[in-house]
Amino acid sequence: MIYVLLLVGLTVLILAGDLLVRGAVGLSKRVGIPPLVIGLTIVAMGTSAPELVVSLDAAQKGAAGLALGNVVGSNITNVLFVLGVPALFCAIDCRQNGIRRSTLFMIAISVILIGLSLDGSLSAMDGVVLLAFLAIFVGYSFHHARRDMKNRDAAEAFEELEEAPDDTKRIVLFLVAGLIGLPLGAKLTTDNALAIAATWQVADSAVGLTIVALGTSLPEFAAGMAAAMRRQHAVAIGNVVGSNIFNILFILGLIVTFFPLSVPENFLRFDFWVMLATSALLLPLVLMGRKIGRIEGAVMTVAYLGYVYFVYHMNMVTIPGA
Repeated sequence: MIYVLLLVGLTVLILAGDLLVRGAVGLSKRVGIPPLVIGLTIVAMGTSAPELVVSLDAAQKGAAGLALGNVVGSNITNVLFVLGVPALFCAIDCRQNGIRRSTLFMIAISVILIGLSLDGSLSAMDGVVLLAFLAIFVGYSFHHARRDMKNRDAAEAFEELEEAPDDTKRIVLFLVAGLIGLPLGAKLTTDNALAIAATWQVADSAVGLTIVALGTSLPEFAAGMAAAMRRQHAVAIGNVVGSNIFNILFILGLIVTFFPLSVPENFLRFDFWVMLATSALLLPLVLMGRKIGRIEGAVMTVAYLGYVYFVYHMNMVTIPGA
């Protein structure tokens, strides 16, 4: 039953997050906010809503492994799975405008996160630092996006704005459904993820790094698959890099500002470094302007499956009384 409830929770998260994004975009269009602003803020943050509410709920319940694992696991999943699987069907061109800057920034903030975590915790001050970098990233993105809006790829990135509701009743309905669905889905996901961790006798971080991370990354996977098949390469790879940046700076930054987290040892020994390595994996591809083809996609997908396998074996624990 807990597996069914976890699946229900993840499904509610995905649907509620989508409704919230579309409702917010519709409202923004009605009040005259430019598409550029919508894309860089509302859409970007809205697609991170599932990760945010799950990690926030876990942090409130003292499940630091699940809260942190969801973010770190999502970043690993985004590179290896969300990019790897679509590449099996259609090569993804890494020669996209601005992707070098964004990839370097993603790697830099991954290093910063590891540095902040070396003392075994993420404090409120660490959260403020991450949010400060978020402000820098958004401001920098606004500056360059305004210049690039004439490019076709930039316009393609905002196609989802056309699918937003136009009439007031639908906008309100989408917003209400999203705001109700997200916390409900988060509670179902968090409670049942912790129950699964106890049943499987693994640390809660293992479930957060794998099952929950994969579930909350499904919106990015769906968007990435659709973009790759339509050969919208900028959207496919930008979707992953942008999501990883927001996961660290927006989600973790916001959470630890209000709910400081202890960092489980396995993150400092292994998972942080896998996240950094997967981020760095993209660097030579974007610097050389290569494509992520079937071979690269197969290697990335197999690496992801190997990581999931290793995580569960490394995080095996003994449950008292089990």
